[in-house]
Amino acid sequence: MYRSLLTLTSVLLGILLIAGCGNSEKASSENYELNDITFPLEEEVTLKFMTESSPMAPEDPNDKLILQRLEEESGVHIEWKNYTGESFAEKRNLAVASGELPDAIMNAGYSDYELLDLANDEAIIPVEDLIDQYMPNLQAVLEQAPEYRAMMTAPDGHIYAFPWIEELGAGKESIHSLDATGWINVEWLDELGLDMPSTTEELKEALVAFKENDMAGDGQTIPMSFIINHGGEDLSFLFSPFGEGDNWDHTVVSNDDEVIFTTAQEEYREGINYLHELYELDLMDVEAFEQDWNSYLAKGKEERYGLYFTWDKANITGQNDKYQLLPPVEGPDGRKHVARSNGMGFDRARMVITSANENLELTAKWIDQLYDPHQSVQNNWGTYGDEEKQNIFEYDEGENMLRHLSLEGTAPVELREETSVGGPLAILDEYYGDVTTMPDDAAWRLEILHEELVPYMNNDNIYPKVFMTLEELDDLSTIEADLFPYVERKKAEWISNGNVDEEWEEYLTELDRLGYQEWLEIKQTAYDRNAKE
Repeated sequence: MYRSLLTLTSVLLGILLIAGCGNSEKASSENYELNDITFPLEEEVTLKFMTESSPMAPEDPNDKLILQRLEEESGVHIEWKNYTGESFAEKRNLAVASGELPDAIMNAGYSDYELLDLANDEAIIPVEDLIDQYMPNLQAVLEQAPEYRAMMTAPDGHIYAFPWIEELGAGKESIHSLDATGWINVEWLDELGLDMPSTTEELKEALVAFKENDMAGDGQTIPMSFIINHGGEDLSFLFSPFGEGDNWDHTVVSNDDEVIFTTAQEEYREGINYLHELYELDLMDVEAFEQDWNSYLAKGKEERYGLYFTWDKANITGQNDKYQLLPPVEGPDGRKHVARSNGMGFDRARMVITSANENLELTAKWIDQLYDPHQSVQNNWGTYGDEEKQNIFEYDEGENMLRHLSLEGTAPVELREETSVGGPLAILDEYYGDVTTMPDDAAWRLEILHEELVPYMNNDNIYPKVFMTLEELDDLSTIEADLFPYVERKKAEWISNGNVDEEWEEYLTELDRLGYQEWLEIKQTAYDRNAKE
């Protein structure tokens, strides 16, 4: 749905931008004529920012302790226009169209296409000179990890936004290497005297045993559940025993640097046939092709699943020992393989400065505070020393270190959304053990990845965060608006009706008609260009 709306959104945004160009030179805050700035300022000044935050957070971001401390340390008061959910994008675009621009937009949420479109219309400004002149904290990050400067830089050589960077592990060991993992009920395996499945055939036999013995009782057993085409809850992990496997964007990179569209591979058809066999044996949740998150969660909490898929089992069945990670299972060719995700902790458009801003040095130096290591850690997770709200950290003054506290049952995501500020930040792997501790759930996840999954990630490369040209992005979004929904619809149909062999050649022909070959060429060209930089 998102992909099909991208082109329309971009077109509408362009219309809005053109309509607002006549007012684009209108200033936001007054020009304070400040130079050679050091914080805190002698007299408080105000900047006007727009942002998005969680509905769980205070309506006024200045009610957050993190931002109160920043104001005290800098002498800069931020006048926020804060929105939640879909209203943010609407208000953000309206500000551009009307020319009533803030000084900057934080948690901006722009796609690469929108970012370049705004830059072309001079609604936002390039910031590379500001980084080099006024932002030592961000400069230090880019010196330690120079690959991020390349990812921030547009094809025209400019940087138009400040990024969010969160490292948790590196390379194959990155926490972002895989999202759709399977969790199997080991209590049921033990009760049935079964070992952990090590092949696709053994997995099928275990699921059959769960069903035939009605392990949940009263006919409530669901041998396997998932949410089709839904990121981490999809069953894409079960394609890995077949060829290159599959992931959320159907894109992998071979060790020969060849970009591969997973769902056009012959082995993908074998994976579909295997999944159809499970369907025919009545091993799949009947609601898996249409259920929403709440339904999926409710059945998981009732422990009705023999096998299900998600990033973190704690979200579905709790952090207990009843469910354990399903290790990679051997496919018909005897190979164990795990298809990597193309995810990484990087968002290049977390904050932009608009053309209405007349206090560029001031704004750049304020934003640079967010890249201080201790500040970035708090922006990302939450803070310490709050006497009114639960804290996610305690501050070890002797070690100058932020230590994660036990949350005593509070969901990490809830506390994060209520107290953190997001925005531009950088957390490098080197910070763990020095600036902060690693969250317990992240450390647990990385250990599982290291022991169970990384050894079978046979592909050395992922498709990186390539910054494509406006033309490339336009062509890709046009193709993907039809290509991806078609692929995902056929996947669901074939798993249930089993017609993949009869329809395979017709399917490949339709992929070509929808622009698959052009899509592949664009992706490969951009990948090769990025590899040379």
